[in-house]
Amino acid sequence: MVPEETRTPTRPPEIRPSTGSTAPATSLSRAWTTRLVVAGIVLAALNLRPAITSLGALLEEVRGGLGMSGSVAGLLTSVPPLCFAVFGVTAPRLARRFGPAAVVCAGMVAITAGLAVRPYIGGTAGFLAASALALMGIAVSNVLMPVIVKRWFPDRVGSMTGLYSMALALGTSVAAAATVPMTDALGGDWHAGLVVWAGLAAAAVLPWILLVRARGTDPDTGDRAPATPPDPAPCATQPAAGTTALAGDSVPAPTLAPEPTTASPIHGAKPLGTPATRPAPGGLRITRSRTAWALAVFFGLQATAAYITMGWMAQIFRDAGVAASTAGLLLAVTMVMGVPLAFVIPRLATRLPRQGPIVVVLGLCGLAGYAGLYLAPAAGAWAWALLLGISNCAFPLALTMVGMRARTGAGVVQLSAFAQSTGYLISIPGPLLVGVLYQHSGGWGLPLALMAGLMVPQIAVGILAGRDRTVEDEAAG
Repeated sequence: MVPEETRTPTRPPEIRPSTGSTAPATSLSRAWTTRLVVAGIVLAALNLRPAITSLGALLEEVRGGLGMSGSVAGLLTSVPPLCFAVFGVTAPRLARRFGPAAVVCAGMVAITAGLAVRPYIGGTAGFLAASALALMGIAVSNVLMPVIVKRWFPDRVGSMTGLYSMALALGTSVAAAATVPMTDALGGDWHAGLVVWAGLAAAAVLPWILLVRARGTDPDTGDRAPATPPDPAPCATQPAAGTTALAGDSVPAPTLAPEPTTASPIHGAKPLGTPATRPAPGGLRITRSRTAWALAVFFGLQATAAYITMGWMAQIFRDAGVAASTAGLLLAVTMVMGVPLAFVIPRLATRLPRQGPIVVVLGLCGLAGYAGLYLAPAAGAWAWALLLGISNCAFPLALTMVGMRARTGAGVVQLSAFAQSTGYLISIPGPLLVGVLYQHSGGWGLPLALMAGLMVPQIAVGILAGRDRTVEDEAAG
């Protein structure tokens, strides 16, 4: 572009017709691709939990069909956080090599394949392996969805995170509520009741295939403007700030070419210095940040509560004399609470300097729900389901705090990967321990005491994670 200016002083009049003729096509392409990204995000989010909640609704039938003990069933409910921890940490590296969109597309394919084969593969080991395949796809998508949201919608992270969280909660609740009725409609065969969710996953593959083929989703692998030099930092290094523009990006290229003036659109405008915007080659030392550790532990404890709820709550109600279909509906009510609250909580959190008060309210709801399940599981079933549904909305709060506790795009992706991977590692023993306690105690008193006990440290570390500070400042200090 500079050589053209040097060669002819009359460049602006000469290129105006050309620019005018290509701008509508470029704008149309951007609008179409943006709509496709939104559809892909929503469909992907819908598929991030049915593999788990559909199994929770039919856990008793699956245990009987495969001959599982309570301890083995506990191991089965611990597979999701294990896979999220093991495979989620690989997501940034895969995204660097292939691009976030291609990795999410592959993740949707893995979910489809795993859900399609696991009911019919035969035996407990095969069921676990097929479940792990589906959960592998969920794991990488879990990590990269916030990255794609922040890359494509840097000025609407709060609303898009709310949309993503609402779709995730909707998929979770629909799978919990509809699995048992669909199983009954299909002749009472739990194999058929589980395999139907592969169809929803297959639908989510389509927009991501189109986006990868269009090469318009990933600013690091897609078509760049001719004047844009190759980006030396792969997409996993700065995936969330939206600092690199594409022909298909939803934000005009001139606003994305320089470094951003806002580190986290969730938190608000904060000036960035050169050291924070372009981290040293060694990267951010995330483990030196107390806030990062607090957020990781908070993420792990809320994930523990969530996966215990998804895996065992329906069984708690069934053991209390509640019908299977009603127990599935109660689980769905717990999950569906995340639909409206996942949109409200991120917006409320971004308006508060500290998120501790929200953490306390959610934790108290959880404690009340567990107490109710112990004292009157059947009599107050709907109230306990509502309270635990509110408590489980610590997940969108944790996602929101990931964006608020980092100043740069590189910091967001490192914090996201660290908090989620470490958090899911922390959450692995919880569902397994619940299964062991349930089998050996013959009731739900000890498991519920464990769940309530874990809520206390969750509140404590959540208050620490909600303080108004950034991991870059703490790591540098």
